[in-house]
Amino acid sequence: QEQLVESGGGSVHVGDSLSLSCAASQPAFRTTAMAYFRQSPGKEREFVAAVDYSGGHTYYADAVKGRATISRDSAKNTIYLQIGDLKLEDTAVYYCAAGWATVFVVATEYDYWGQGTQVTVSS
Repeated sequence: QEQLVESGGGSVHVGDSLSLSCAASQPAFRTTAMAYFRQSPGKEREFVAAVDYSGGHTYYADAVKGRATISRDSAKNTIYLQIGDLKLEDTAVYYCAAGWATVFVVATEYDYWGQGTQVTVSS
């Protein structure tokens, strides 16, 4: 059974917006930080955005700051990532992650990962 189930993504155009969601299967994930990372071909996985267990604190990579919003719905045990004004460089596989992270931008702080969802931005 997958712990984190992602949805959303697909093919979009420059300037469009997209929404991703990640549903956690276990109640314990309500106590964890959750985040999105992304990976493009030939590049290392990079941090995109994170939200703490309460939803009260959010963190963003400079690459998406001002264009992205991450939020969580504890009742649904789900997080959401919205990115606007998409750019070609936003093309990547986006991964949801969960863990009792203390440094939210570091991938190794997260113990659970989703299967990834492809986002392709074209001109």
